[in-house]
Amino acid sequence: MTEDFYRIKRLPPYVIAEVNAMRAAARAAGEDIIDLGMGNPDLPPPDHVIEKLCEVARKPDAHGYSQSKGIPGLRRAQAGYYGRRFGVDVDPETEVVVTMGSKEGLANLAQAITAPGDVVLAPNPSYPIHTFGFIIAGASIRSVPTTPDERYFQALERAVKFTVPQPKVLVMGYPSNPTAEVVDLAFYERVVAFAKEHGLWVLSDLAYSEIYFDDCPTPSILQVPGAKDVAIEFTSMSKTYSMAGWRMGFAVGNKTLIAALSRVKSYLDYGAFTPIQAAACAAINGPQDIVEKNRQLYKHRRDVLVESFGRAGWEIPPPRASMFAWAPLPPALAHLGSLEFSKQLLTHAGVAVAPGVGYGEDGEGYVRIAMVENEQRIRQAARNVKKYLQSMGVNTPAKAG
Repeated sequence: MTEDFYRIKRLPPYVIAEVNAMRAAARAAGEDIIDLGMGNPDLPPPDHVIEKLCEVARKPDAHGYSQSKGIPGLRRAQAGYYGRRFGVDVDPETEVVVTMGSKEGLANLAQAITAPGDVVLAPNPSYPIHTFGFIIAGASIRSVPTTPDERYFQALERAVKFTVPQPKVLVMGYPSNPTAEVVDLAFYERVVAFAKEHGLWVLSDLAYSEIYFDDCPTPSILQVPGAKDVAIEFTSMSKTYSMAGWRMGFAVGNKTLIAALSRVKSYLDYGAFTPIQAAACAAINGPQDIVEKNRQLYKHRRDVLVESFGRAGWEIPPPRASMFAWAPLPPALAHLGSLEFSKQLLTHAGVAVAPGVGYGEDGEGYVRIAMVENEQRIRQAARNVKKYLQSMGVNTPAKAG
């Protein structure tokens, strides 16, 4: 029985898996399910990236083991990105490591720097790897709010004052998955100062760096002077270039943390397939029109989602960044809880969303909606939702869709 294994016993049932299983069963039965649950981009990568993949894959010497920390050209490309985008100087030899998506990087860094019993500060709600990567490594989690207001820093103060042993790591991710909340550079400045004062390592997840709206670019924590003394940042090509299945990401920042991650990875993998890394170079160094195109597409989907669901009777706050909306349950159905509401939405409206409680107990009362279907499908989802809400006795506007 898997329950006999120490680390497996530390993992609760994956709540979101329940809805995923229901979705799969419904589709297997021939039902048309509009999947707004998983953040899986429905767009292709740029043509020149695919062409580079094929070009390098045809080379007979491209199929051996690669480099665990990433080929030099790709690490240089990522350093160039940080220089262009954030004005941050990065040494590609000592301050960059290529990861198989940001998720793998976070998990392996947790293994590298965590001893059993260490205390890690992580947001609640949060993307599951922000907590479970450390739980698997043997750490204890102390939750801090995800919302980046004054209560956030009050929670940090309480945590370092009253937690024994003292916390060693602070994990954060903005734009947030799942809440889509954003921060400014002043927030990061306070975090870096706090971390230095209290001896904390800071792990920043910037997977949605390029999906921002309203002409308000997301900052990097590494823009803060001295941030590299305490911080490491993870980015991903999954959403920026629609390369989710390629599993390409990066860790950038503090040399000590980069060295620790590189050391652990050297025992665990030989790096991503070389043609994929070469294609990733082509994405970062090549034309960037795809980035703006994707940004505008997600913004349009956001506007359609907020407008059509609002007319269906479900008010959804417009997210300022990311490919997700963090939607409070319709007040009349809040008593169902996020998991039951998600199940009913799937069963009776044919719409899959992710229950907020799957991202932590403070996610209860919300669902995460991924903007991974086209405009027509989003409007169809709104019409289905309206019918469901009416069947539950919820008063809805006269027209939706």
